[in-house]
Amino acid sequence: MAPLQVYYSGLLFTPGSSQIRVGYLKNIPWVTMEPKVADVWNSLIQTLEGHTSWVYSAVFSPDGKLVASASGDNTVRLWDTSTGKQCGVLEGHLSGVYLAVFSPNGKIVASVSQGGTIRLWDIPTGKQCGLLEGHTSWVYSAVFSPDGKLVASASSDKTVILWDISTGKQCRVLEGHTRGVSSAVFSPNGKLVATASSDKTVRLWDISTGKQYGVLKGHTHSVDSAVFSPDGKLVASASWDETVRLWDISTGKQCAVLEGHTRAVSSAVFSPNGKLVASASDDKTVRLWDTSTGKQCAVLEGHTRTVSSAVFSPNGKLVASASDDKTVRLWDTSTGKQCGVLEGHTSDVNSALFSPDGKLVASASWDKTVRLWDTSTGKECGVLEGHTDYVNSAVFSPDEKLVASASWDNTVRLWDTSTGKQCGVLEGHTSVVNSAVFSADGKLVASASDDSTIKLWDTSTGKQCGVLEGHTDWVNSAVFSPDGKLVASASSDKTVRLWDTSTGKECGVLKGHTRDVNLAVFSPDGKLVASASSDQTVRLWDSATGKQCGVLEGHNDLVNSAVFSPDGKLVASASSDKTLRLWDTRNKATIEIIKTHAVIKIMKFSHDGTHLHTRHGILQLKSPLHSGGNQELPHTLPHSLYVTGQWITCNMKKLLWLPVDYRLSCSAVNDSANLIVIGTAHGRVIFIPIDLTALPAAYLQPSVNVLP
Repeated sequence: MAPLQVYYSGLLFTPGSSQIRVGYLKNIPWVTMEPKVADVWNSLIQTLEGHTSWVYSAVFSPDGKLVASASGDNTVRLWDTSTGKQCGVLEGHLSGVYLAVFSPNGKIVASVSQGGTIRLWDIPTGKQCGLLEGHTSWVYSAVFSPDGKLVASASSDKTVILWDISTGKQCRVLEGHTRGVSSAVFSPNGKLVATASSDKTVRLWDISTGKQYGVLKGHTHSVDSAVFSPDGKLVASASWDETVRLWDISTGKQCAVLEGHTRAVSSAVFSPNGKLVASASDDKTVRLWDTSTGKQCAVLEGHTRTVSSAVFSPNGKLVASASDDKTVRLWDTSTGKQCGVLEGHTSDVNSALFSPDGKLVASASWDKTVRLWDTSTGKECGVLEGHTDYVNSAVFSPDEKLVASASWDNTVRLWDTSTGKQCGVLEGHTSVVNSAVFSADGKLVASASDDSTIKLWDTSTGKQCGVLEGHTDWVNSAVFSPDGKLVASASSDKTVRLWDTSTGKECGVLKGHTRDVNLAVFSPDGKLVASASSDQTVRLWDSATGKQCGVLEGHNDLVNSAVFSPDGKLVASASSDKTLRLWDTRNKATIEIIKTHAVIKIMKFSHDGTHLHTRHGILQLKSPLHSGGNQELPHTLPHSLYVTGQWITCNMKKLLWLPVDYRLSCSAVNDSANLIVIGTAHGRVIFIPIDLTALPAAYLQPSVNVLP
């Protein structure tokens, strides 16, 4: 589809010590600074992409030639492990599929869906060959007996049902748990079933009689899964208490507690030789443990969201892990240690923005820090540490001397950009601070919080100088009017409120939206306010009277952002429906609809009103949209660099493919410097400067958007 672009990507993102990279990177003259990459390869072998929603589980076929993955997109997909190619899609479920499992002979797959049904599939034909119904609530798991004649299914209805595969009929119901049963598994000899439950216990059952054989107690929270060792002598159980526990079947005694995960453990599985346990966790990692010592021997890092399950290949050399990041990853167990130190953030990067002069980038992260980066070198030039919880956003003051950061720790912090030192802790909010914004003169900061208030702060002293109270739900954003005399606040209570900054008094309640208001913004002359809402509309308000003077309807998903043109005659709105709409504020009509590759949340008009600048690049508007009407576009147009989920584009043409580990959780584009900054869910901040003069001519032909 795009061989040249993939070749470019292979050179840019290959580890730094690669001889191919060293020898051939000069063949990409339009990238003027190499992005920061790992020095050497890690243990990740393949990423299998194709599902359109979360992947809940993945499992190898008995011969190791296939992987079956179950997803919230209502499908099970089959993958060839030697090539990574998709070789089958099992469709028929009416809701998300939580689990897929092969029969011992590899000819049948059983899949479990949210709807409480279990479907059986014939692998050679891909056809459904059975439907097992009987549970009265969600089915959490299903597993074949070693001889393939039975399936055991575990349900939130507190029972486990044993099914005869040949007839599809129930042959036994195992009852005794006092809460939902998360999983069930047969012992290697097929004589026992172990069940894990939200009642904090693992129970053992004799399948010949249906009688309870033992209760394994010790976990302090729900147990998600239990599994027998290959020799049947041990059971490993995974729990929300962040541990895996090993149990001796003959005595029922706990013989090891495997500690190290920092969030709930969703599953644990033994290697074929029983010497290792692999555990999958909400902390985004898979961990390998030595069963003889209980010691951790590897941490497999790479997923960007919760890891739902992990499983060994039949020869024990690979682990396949399934994640909410929509991928399945394969790992080499012999080299599963971290092989590169990634400098920068250690968790998701939430936002990245350029300083007004473009010389710095500030990135805010879930690792509780804000980091400053020099755009000329890509080097980190400051770590702003002090927050005790996630940082939601960071913003520069107009003179670039300060950064204000808003955090889940209920504070706003001020930082000196020249020294990286904290110069103020703005404390007073009693809940999460969603955003902070400077006034035009930089003397005030307004902070919006989930505690339903906006607070005003004096930046010179760090003192609170106003509490704006009146909202009855979360305040999502606040913004100063151009003259600094008013603040407009947008809230989940469905209103926008106007406040007098000199007195702190409410001077208007703008009612009309039917759902959360995400953002409010003043027109350049301060006479209008535009509000963007989850009710899929933008509304215009007279700031002097508080009266609604227009409802802009057309989006079919929540509206994230709205901005006025420099002359105030246009409003641009961006929605989660991945469209951007331009509206005439005089007749309230849609003038242009632009389809975007990503959800736009931050944008502004160019000075002449002919373009929209976003953190994903420049969007060019149709010629009649200038302040003066039907003017021609200027002869020299800025080029549009844009970042999508998988691609960097130039003038809407695919330029560079982004590998999975380098895809954005946020991005920013400095159009004047043609510099792209990508923040990833792994904590990386990547700089990719583009020399437009070195690009092939085809990329430099502007693509002007037109109505679909």
